[in-house]
Parts: sequence; structure tokens; C-alpha cells
Amino acid sequence: MASRDIFAAPIDTKAPPPSIAVRNDHPVARKGIQSQAPLQTNKFFSNFFLGDQLGPTYTFPYSVQWAGGKGASASWGMSCSHIDSHQRVLGPEKHNGAASYFLNPVGIQSMVMSAKELGNGTTLSIDSITAFSARVGLSKDGASPPAVSFPLVQGMAYITGEFDGAVPVLQSGVYFKTMSRITRDPKDRVAKYTFNLEDGTTWRVYAWRTKGDELDLEVINNGVAESKKPFYGIVQICKEPGSPGSEGLLDDGAGIYPVTVRLSGSASGPKGTYSFKFQREGHPSGHLYMYALPHHVQSFNGETKQRIQKVQLQSTTKGLATLVRGADWTMVEPNLPVDMDFSPWHPEKGRVDRLSDHAKSYIRAAAAKEVSQNMISQSNVDSMYFSGKALAKFATILYVINNLVGDKALAQTGLGQLKAAFGIFAANRQKYPLMHESRSSLPVRVTLLTDEAAWGGVVSSASYATGDAGVDFGNTYYNDHHFHYGYHILAAATIGHIDPGFVKENMDYVNTLVRDIANPSSKDKFFPQWRNFDWYHGHSWAHGLYAAMDGKDQESSSEDMMHAYALKMWGQVSGNADLQARGNLQLAIISRSLQQYYLYQNDNEVQPKQFIGNKVAGILFENKIDHTTYFDPHIEAIQGIHMIPILPPTPFVRVGGFVKEEWEAYFSNGRIDDIRNAWKGIIIANYATIDPKMAWDFFTSRTFDPQLLDGGASLTWFMAYAAALGEI
Repeated sequence: MASRDIFAAPIDTKAPPPSIAVRNDHPVARKGIQSQAPLQTNKFFSNFFLGDQLGPTYTFPYSVQWAGGKGASASWGMSCSHIDSHQRVLGPEKHNGAASYFLNPVGIQSMVMSAKELGNGTTLSIDSITAFSARVGLSKDGASPPAVSFPLVQGMAYITGEFDGAVPVLQSGVYFKTMSRITRDPKDRVAKYTFNLEDGTTWRVYAWRTKGDELDLEVINNGVAESKKPFYGIVQICKEPGSPGSEGLLDDGAGIYPVTVRLSGSASGPKGTYSFKFQREGHPSGHLYMYALPHHVQSFNGETKQRIQKVQLQSTTKGLATLVRGADWTMVEPNLPVDMDFSPWHPEKGRVDRLSDHAKSYIRAAAAKEVSQNMISQSNVDSMYFSGKALAKFATILYVINNLVGDKALAQTGLGQLKAAFGIFAANRQKYPLMHESRSSLPVRVTLLTDEAAWGGVVSSASYATGDAGVDFGNTYYNDHHFHYGYHILAAATIGHIDPGFVKENMDYVNTLVRDIANPSSKDKFFPQWRNFDWYHGHSWAHGLYAAMDGKDQESSSEDMMHAYALKMWGQVSGNADLQARGNLQLAIISRSLQQYYLYQNDNEVQPKQFIGNKVAGILFENKIDHTTYFDPHIEAIQGIHMIPILPPTPFVRVGGFVKEEWEAYFSNGRIDDIRNAWKGIIIANYATIDPKMAWDFFTSRTFDPQLLDGGASLTWFMAYAAALGEI
């Protein structure tokens, strides 16, 4: 019997609650977009419709970039680049002798695919937008159909151009050393050329003609090769990896390319699987080849593993990409945290929901003070992020009181105030209410013809009200939604666990937040699929509608963990088994990918050896990793932003061996005592994973300073967490 696909059913398909007003404009125009809303805002191809449209798109292992008449080639086509490890730029050594950053050069126009028809006046359009793919077209002017179109899918082994009668032109800003036409075609109706460039790299060009004449290139000069005739079919460019047998594999895949991906998956007990089905087009003979990242290869099932090829290319920030044959991959996560709930949790002990009377007495005293704080004033602030942190903090305190300490009466005294505080947001009466910026109030004709139509999502009205694009961390521009809304969803799940009646009353509002960040279904016409989580990379991107030369980025890997945990727990509390299963699966994937790309133990073989001494990424971009933060250069902030918030899944992601190495690198031998701000509480609570007794002693000290608590953290939870893990 086939397993149920946990990605098939939508969370909901109706409009957001009427308390969330609709508007049909957004500060960011939909530049060149031919698709209707809802549209992707946080995906790898965003630079093609943001800013001047000249920013790179990182498909891993390649990057593509509209030349736009600029650069060494001065081409109007699509520039293709691949960076090897020796080309990386390493920042100066700072902490632990590690490089402070590493980045990859941008703008190297190794090979450029263009058409003779393109020149000054060329326009770029983008259509067929999904969570996993898009197609970019280059036209000689705004009124003409594309002279060449480029389907984009992460992991693609070739940069593919679709021609329908335009004259292909191949250019290079690195310059041709030699070009040769291979006399023996690799397959029927496929021509093959080899370009050796002045930098010593070799690039293959394949051209599959669907009608008319074959591609007959003539070298005009050392930077331009031009077809003698119009061409109908596809032209493909790829770099020769130089591995034994790689040329034969690339020949086998010539003329074949992906246009999009179908995601499916299942979960049974602690085992989860997810599959990519690449929609293949092109030549009828041969195989599709795609590049996988290290965390994919590590989790491939047996059948997919057999199709791994001994061909690799360096990626920008995710280690070596490995060539895989075939149009489908299946990844297995064998250790879903299915037994994890709101109680402290440990990989070896599982859920720990019993505390000693000794611990309860300390915790209850702290909880009585904290639950008497003004929850409304702390949460009803002008930021969805900080309000969410406050709501989740108080919800967790109530859980500890109600379920771990067992003082139902004390829990009830705080529950009313917390429900009132949450209710301000559920009724959308906060300082900057949410807006549903949607095409739903526009006629279809207008939606198709205007650049100003909306994207399709729920955003803060803060930027509309203030004119400041950066207010509330750019929420109106789709920055950080999984962080902001994740805290609100987690608060709702925790309250709903204590008071099941709350779930039904707030279902539509909370599900609206869930749909904005993690809608799994194309049947939901109000939100794009998977705004934040990137199923290819195995983590989310926080970066919204801002052009960026280094691509998308994410700063807080632990808040990414938090959002997946929030989805899991809201699924559990609301009775949505598929949502719960997807949350468990996302947590397992995040745990795996973070340990490769974000959290570095000494034996990490993915990231540059000069960088892993930092222990955490800092800010991870598609094209660089910078061991810093956007807000504070101090080491406690750089490390701490990858700890916050401390939650049951913290030890699931930040495993004990890593926590020990990070502590030894930065905080051991009394150095923790030099930190005199709220990061200290976070760091010591994180250290409870391996030394809960030390953490307990710190938080129960008579001289404990409440100033050492983050605004989203509580003494109640930190005590309970340490006591549970240490069985104190």
C-alpha cells in the first residue's frame, strides 16, 4: 500500500480572516514578472525581478546572471559562472585563528549564452514561477517574445537556453583560447563543442536541434562565437569537472534538462522520507543528471545512492556538489523527533516531563514572579518579531507551571491575561496590523498588465505606515516571516495545549500565519508554496524582496529550527497530522543540514578548513559566509543568535559534541563571566545540553541578575530545562 503523501493536502484554501484587511499594492514592483500572484519572495531566482535585475542567481554549483550589456563581455545574454575553491576570498583571521568570512568572486563571465537579436533595449522577463523553479526570458524589446529562455532549477547540471529561431551567440569575458567542434555527435541531432578558456577551464556546449539546421558556430574573435544561421532547439553549457568519465556522462545527459520539481513525502513512526521528482524535458535518449548537496547524498535511500556518479563540482557555500543520474531522488530521515512535545527533550532520554519536588519549589517561585508580569504591555509592541517572542515566552512559562510544576491554579491566573494578549493579534488590533496584500481585489486584466500588483501574502503594515523599508526587520518586504510568525504559532500551540478551546477560536488566524510561511499546496491560491523553507538546501532563507549580489541569506539557524518546531506543535495541537509530520521532517532535515553548513564540529569536511574554527556560520548567504551578525559584532551575539531560543529541539540540532567544542572555543576557563548581558543566559541555557548541573546552579543562584535574561527567555523555563536534563 502506498504511503500517504504528507505534502498533498492544503492547510486551508479560504481567504484570510476578515480582520486582516486586503490591499492590492506593495512598495516593491513586480519587475518583468509574467506570472500571477501569489508569487515567491524568498527564492533563489529573486534577483531576476528585483533591483536592476542584474544580480546573480545561484543554482548550485553554477551561478547565472543577466549580463545586461555590462562586464568584460558587454553581452546582453545570460552569463554563466562556476567558482572553484582556489578562487575563494578568505577574510582576515579573527576568532580562534579562523577566517572571519569567505566569499566567492561575482561577475566572472566564463561563458555567456545570448542571441544576435539581443542588444541595447533588451528586456528580461520571468514566468513559470514555482517554489522550486522559474523560467527567464530575454527579448530584444518589451513587446517581442523571448529570443532565448532559460529554465532554472537548483542543482541543474547544464545552463540550458531554449531557442525558437533566434541566432545563438556564445561569448566569454574570460576569453576563448581554443574552440573545437567535436566531429562525432554524442547523440542524434546533438552537436558538441569544446571551449578552452584563457583561465585553464574547459566548457562543453551541446546543441539539440528540434528542426532546421544544426548549430554551426563561427569564432568571430576571442570573446565571441556566433551561429551562421537561426537555431531551433536547445543550447546547453556546462563546465568540464575533469573527473574520469565525466565527459561521457555529460554527453549522455546532453539535450535533457529539468523545468520544475514535484515534492512528495511520507512519515511512519520515526522514519520520514521526501522525494524530488524532476520534470524532465528535451532529448528522448539519455538520462537527466542533477547535482546534489552533501546533506542529500548523506540521506539518499539505497536506490538513489546507486545512481551517484564520481563527478563533483565545488559549490559556493555548501561544499562539493555531486552528480546524480535520474529524474527522481528519495531522501530518508530515520530519526524524526516524534516523541518531542513542549517538555524538555534530550536525544538519549527523550521527553523529560517529571521534575523533583526540590526543583519544582525553585521553579514555582520564579514562575510566580514571572507570570505576574504585564503580558499585554510586553507583547503589544510595534514589532511582530518582539511581540511573538514575548507571547511564546509567557506561553512556555504557563506550560511549565501547568504541566511540569503541576500548579493548575497558578497557571489559570496567567492564562486569561495571555489569551487577552494573544487576542490583540488574533483580532489584528496591534499597532501595525497585518495586511493581506493580494491580487484578489484586482480584476485579472489589471493584475496581468501592471507591475504594481501585489505578491500574495500577509505582511506587517509597518512599512506602509512609516515609509521605512527596514522597520520590523523588513517584515513588510517579506524578511524573516518564519521567525516572526513562528513565535506566534508556537505561542498559539502552547496555549492551545493548555486550553483546547483556544484552538478552535483561533484556528483561522493561526493557520493564516502557517500558510504564509509554509503552505504546502498549489491549491491554496492566497499564498505561495514554501515561502521560507528551501527543500533543496535543507534550511530556510530569511531574505525577502531586496536585491543582493550574494543571494539569499539567513542569520539565525536556531530560529529556523524554532519555526519548524512551531509548525510541528501547532499541527499536533490542532489535529493536523500532515502538518505535524512535515514539522518533524523539517526538524530532521534542518538538524542534518545545519550540522554540515551552519554548525561546525572539528571534523566538518564541507566548509573550508580555514573557516570551521568559527564554530558557527554567522550569516550564511548563497555566495558567502560571514562570521558576524547584522546587529552586534561581539562573539556572544554571533554565537548566541544560533542558539536562541532554547527549546526542546535545541539538543536535537545542536548536538552535545558541537556544544562542547563551541564552549571550549569561546566560553570556557571563566570567559563566560566576561559576558554581562542577556546573551549570557542564552549561552548557559544552551550549555545545559552537556552540563545541566552548572546551568541549574547558575539560574538558581541567589545573586542571579534578571538582566541576564533575553526578552524572549524566562528564568522559569531555563530552570525547568536544566532540572529536567540533569534530573535534578
